[in-house]
Amino acid sequence: MVVKIYGMASAVCPQRVMLCLIEKKVPFEIDLVDLSKMEHKEPHYMAKQPFGQIPYIVDGEFELFESRAIIRYYAAKYAETGSKLLGENLEERARIDQWIDIEAINFNPLVFPIVFNLFILPKQGLAGNKAEADSFAKRLSKVLNVYEKQLSKTKYLAGDCFTLADLTHIPTMRALVEGCGMGCILDDKKFVKAWWEVIRARPAVEKVLEFMESGALQYSP
Repeated sequence: MVVKIYGMASAVCPQRVMLCLIEKKVPFEIDLVDLSKMEHKEPHYMAKQPFGQIPYIVDGEFELFESRAIIRYYAAKYAETGSKLLGENLEERARIDQWIDIEAINFNPLVFPIVFNLFILPKQGLAGNKAEADSFAKRLSKVLNVYEKQLSKTKYLAGDCFTLADLTHIPTMRALVEGCGMGCILDDKKFVKAWWEVIRARPAVEKVLEFMESGALQYSP
């Protein structure tokens, strides 16, 4: 049965799920939930996702929301299909979980205000708060120093193979670097910059961009 993603391809959290499913070669279709029309706050949607956020997925009779939980689920369900995203043993899985949590707790909360002020508000014809964005960028740079230290030792965050630890960063990192033109934040972090270039070049990323540009709603490997 085809996985149904309720959300929109231009939003970062659905992109996280799309990337995982494409890496795993799992077909899916997008049931469009338009944020600009506040469809994610309508009662019938919030009956499925009580926090009014996107995405949530339907997989047969199973439903799940929160994008990081969803990618963990699919990486485990299709462990032997497509890219191996969970590592080979318990220790590798623990390191992957560590970096997924770091992304959620230390990275994403600093990136979002930057993207909000430098990309989302201007796209809506509104003025962003550049001073606020700059303040969060300085804090983010310090967090990325931790990444730099790790990536000086391993090619990817959780070791020498691409995993969910890396995948979960792609949507927000792309929004930061490309959407906000903040690539300069990586200029003094050669290992982070090299890591970003490698994970940005994955075919799954280009496939997600095709969805964004074309408005396509179905994926079949």
